[in-house]
Amino acid sequence: MPSNRVRLIAGNWKMNNDVPAAKELAEGLVEKVPANGVEVVVCPPTIDLACTSHKLEGSSIKLGGQNVYWEEKGAYTGETSCAMLKSVNAEYCIIGHSERRDYFHETDEDINKKAKALMAAGIVPISCCGESLEVREAGKHVEFVVDQIKKDTEGLEITDPSKYVIAYEPIWAIGTGKTATADDAQEVCGAIRATLVEIFGEETAAGIRVLYGGSAKPENIAGFLEKEDVDGALVGGASLVAESFAAMVEKAGE
Repeated sequence: MPSNRVRLIAGNWKMNNDVPAAKELAEGLVEKVPANGVEVVVCPPTIDLACTSHKLEGSSIKLGGQNVYWEEKGAYTGETSCAMLKSVNAEYCIIGHSERRDYFHETDEDINKKAKALMAAGIVPISCCGESLEVREAGKHVEFVVDQIKKDTEGLEITDPSKYVIAYEPIWAIGTGKTATADDAQEVCGAIRATLVEIFGEETAAGIRVLYGGSAKPENIAGFLEKEDVDGALVGGASLVAESFAAMVEKAGE
């Protein structure tokens, strides 16, 4: 991995942890996660953002949202604006997760709008992409993900490549216990990087971080991080246990 890309480990708590549980986990992370040069982000549910932000104060751990809406404010019941994320010191936000695409029918156009709104607000998008098992078995996984990247980045202006992150998550490996091999991850992450070169040019593409997600855990993260185009991980289940998440950050710093 080129020295201009700082490794990033991001934890997606998904719809887990009420406020007391979020406080307890945040306290455990502050205590256990090493400050070793790896950038660390945790993304709690919206209800937990304020209390988690308070618990992370003074630590090197950064805060992120799990979703955002692109309008500034208004009659959008249940949505969260960029300004709301900023008000709790969120510096990152996940967009386009396969669960949002699948269960809530989000489109690449939606994700593109969210990315533009976040970047205008100074929040770093963690923009997710990935293929289903059906697409992979048909041998069309690279083509499918490249198409997502082109649509999700359409019209984006990236002046600082550290301010835009892509997370490749093969859908068939999320929460299933199945994991893509490190070579599987590199095949797609390499194709993502090549697509970014095509869109933004060599220098910008070289600075954009591409994460792997999909049953990433302490036991397998080292293999992924050995690959040239894998710059970290978007972690689901393992991010809910302070010791496991801390172990992944430690391995990323080796």
